[in-house]
Amino acid sequence: MTDTQPARRFRFGAFEADAASGELRRQGMRIKLNAQPFQVLLLLLERPGVLLTREEISKELWPDGTFVDYEHGVNSAVNRIREALGDTATNPRFVETLARRGYRFVAPVERMGGSPLAALNPEHPPVSLPQPEATPRSRFLANPEELPRTSHRVVQTLFVLMQFMYVGFYVGALANLAEIEDLLSPMPKATLIFNVLIVTAAALIPVRAFVLSAVFLHAPGARHKLLKMWPFLLAADELWALSPFLLLHHINFGLALACTTLLVYAPFAQRSLVLMGAGGADSRLTARSTPAE
Repeated sequence: MTDTQPARRFRFGAFEADAASGELRRQGMRIKLNAQPFQVLLLLLERPGVLLTREEISKELWPDGTFVDYEHGVNSAVNRIREALGDTATNPRFVETLARRGYRFVAPVERMGGSPLAALNPEHPPVSLPQPEATPRSRFLANPEELPRTSHRVVQTLFVLMQFMYVGFYVGALANLAEIEDLLSPMPKATLIFNVLIVTAAALIPVRAFVLSAVFLHAPGARHKLLKMWPFLLAADELWALSPFLLLHHINFGLALACTTLLVYAPFAQRSLVLMGAGGADSRLTARSTPAE
């Protein structure tokens, strides 16, 4: 590389990259990244928000033209970067692919010991990702940097299975109203509880259908919409966490209690899965792009 600046250390999100030591760290812990992918990462960090073509990157990696299949080499290096950062081509938080053109770094970057780096190209300013609010809720709930790196297929599968689980609760309850009414009859305000069960089950079935459609069809802005819906679904899901007790004719109290405690956590797991990519890319934050080969 031709940059002769004495100290190049960059901070972005929970990560730090040190050009002198060739190390990438996340919250102080070293992350393995080979020399060439790390060199590509430094190129992107030095010019956040600016398109770097595959040709420009290849000239830095192989200045003598000794590498023939440079497109495969650059794509492979970018894929290694994404693996290290827990990023994806379809839902980029750091490295964005511009189809048939190249790559750009879309998260804010700070040169350590200096000021945040601004985009050099006014046509493509760096994309500002929302920062966690300094509130008790943001300290209690996970943010994307704290979540594990998992493949999009696994994340989406788990999220979809959870939606089908809830649909099963609603349909099962509506299909056994007579049994449930008999179970609730000894309780105070049994009629009110019974009516709330019917109304919430009937209302939440189309809500889950919307959520499943948004995820399956990769609806634009799905992630943002799901996160906005989450506080309302949280209240409904915590209410339906009691649904195992509707099966007391078939299971004992201890098993119902154990299932309920697991279901209390379920809405928080759903939120984490959305942040990990189950809702797809947020069109407010990133442009839609074609994945690297």
